[in-house]
Amino acid sequence: MSAGTAPGAPRATVGGWATPRALCVLAPNPSPMTLDGTNTWLLAEPDSDLAVVVDPGPLDESHLAAVVGAAEQAGKRVALTLLTHGHPDHAEGAARFAELTGTRVRALDPALRLGEEGLAEGDTVTAGGLELRVVATPGHTADSLSFLLPADAAVLTGDTVLGRGTTVVAHPDGRLGDYLDSLRRLQALTVAGEVDTVLPGHGPVLGDARGAVEFYLAHRAHRLAQVETAVETGLRTPSEVVAHVYADVDPALWPAAELSVRAQLDYLREHGIIELP
Repeated sequence: MSAGTAPGAPRATVGGWATPRALCVLAPNPSPMTLDGTNTWLLAEPDSDLAVVVDPGPLDESHLAAVVGAAEQAGKRVALTLLTHGHPDHAEGAARFAELTGTRVRALDPALRLGEEGLAEGDTVTAGGLELRVVATPGHTADSLSFLLPADAAVLTGDTVLGRGTTVVAHPDGRLGDYLDSLRRLQALTVAGEVDTVLPGHGPVLGDARGAVEFYLAHRAHRLAQVETAVETGLRTPSEVVAHVYADVDPALWPAAELSVRAQLDYLREHGIIELP
């Protein structure tokens, strides 16, 4: 990777067709945490009239109507709704979207489901010839899932890998050890040639999946080393560590950074690297 090159080869635009089977409908909820907004994904085989929607997004009537309209414009009927995880910017609109489309909602967390079927590692979801494989990727949250779209060599990562920047490990539900394992799982898919494109929950599509995941792994190792060093120099509270380690980050993001720091401190304690109460 040359100097100045963004990791993962992000595309210039957010929204629109990303692959022959994946259309992004961008939710109108931009923020420092959601980047350009939530990416709602409409997935379908080109010659099928059935579609799957992943992450309807926030409870915003205009956005939910836009997703339905995008399906209709493409000649598709939404047959199923899936969730990558339960954070409101991804899942809050799911129940209302289910009403609009008459679909079930499948998720790992039973509290988010509408219908009897959930989702779990190794499941295969099909609709109109479309095939999605469920990959458990906990760490950002305990219920985080990714969806492998084999026909396009793409993976929908929710918040596990973003199209720009890095994600938060949402302590205490999110755990760093789980997150690192999930990144290694995604890395293995890229090394095996099963994935070359990341369809993230926020930000642009990444055309170099392997580069993006390896950047994430390197970034996490670097931050973990910084946190360890900060503790060794006498910093004790998560807020003290954040102010030192994340001094180069917009302070508006420090509350989220503190969640990641808490997860890193837990990880270091669990592995016997530091001793803190």
